[in-house]
Amino acid sequence: MRLLVTGGAGFIGSNLINQLIGGAGIERLVNLDCLTYAGYLGNLEAVAGRPDYAFERVDLRDKAAVLEVVRRHGITHVLHLAAESHVDRSITGPADFIQTNIVGTFNLLEACRAVWGPTAATEGRRFHHVSTDEVYGSLGPTGYFTETTAYAPNSPYSASKASSDLLVRAYHHTYGLPVVITNCSNNYGPRQFPEKLIPVVIQRVLARQPIPVYGDGMNVRDWLYVGDHVAALWEVLNRGANGATYNIGGNNECANLRIVELICDLIDELAPERGGNSRRLITFVADRPGHDRRYAIDATKIARELGWQPAHTFEQGIRATVQWYLEHQDWVAKVQQTTKSAGR
Repeated sequence: MRLLVTGGAGFIGSNLINQLIGGAGIERLVNLDCLTYAGYLGNLEAVAGRPDYAFERVDLRDKAAVLEVVRRHGITHVLHLAAESHVDRSITGPADFIQTNIVGTFNLLEACRAVWGPTAATEGRRFHHVSTDEVYGSLGPTGYFTETTAYAPNSPYSASKASSDLLVRAYHHTYGLPVVITNCSNNYGPRQFPEKLIPVVIQRVLARQPIPVYGDGMNVRDWLYVGDHVAALWEVLNRGANGATYNIGGNNECANLRIVELICDLIDELAPERGGNSRRLITFVADRPGHDRRYAIDATKIARELGWQPAHTFEQGIRATVQWYLEHQDWVAKVQQTTKSAGR
């Protein structure tokens, strides 16, 4: 396997590379990332000097450069994680989401189709497109998203991901490109850029700043520990049925307010010197436009067909995550400084 990971300097991508590098069957692992504000090469210091690892600073929007990488490295498998992913940013500036998530995915598909040719499926090639449960829209108080749930995206971010999903599906049915698609629930864990809910709350508590909570805080998400997600991606890449979609969930539904309260309590327990009584920092703010009320994943298919189950409960994962951030405040400072230095 000569594996191309797009977005490998980001949150999920860097966890994936650090977890998979040197694994059985991987001859070479190529990380393609254009290093936007959320990409940080410091996430990959442990693998940077390895002979079976290569980094390519390439923007997916550059069609010729993407093709050159796939051809030069003889890529046989793709794990496509690169995406603009923050919903709030998609509301204030949707153009980057259209260009990166849709056009970028198109360029990568075209590169693989050109290099692999019509015999890709019989030669064991595989294009794994990593997506989100947000493409399905919003659930009421009951029910779960399955692989056959109709798409109903409600933000520019989720609409761009839904579009890229459909492009991947079309390339399979039209050109015979060997693909799999996964739609995952909310990831959390080490190395998540401090703009998403959990790292934002951690940093706010540590800085003794108000913690903004949208609306009434009762929006529900299913939470998936990033290490469990990486394990699932590997199983699907290797053993998923050609052309299939798999939902990956953590079986951990939780309201946003409960998440915030739990983080406050954990920091009060693990770092009491920070001041304690952290729940008093919670501040309710106006809800964001198009805020989906509830997501919940039915992960029965991946469990039944591939035997994957999440290894972490939410309580285990969130404690490990909070502990990691407490021990790696230098990482947070470096990531934030890198963003400032880039003028973002």
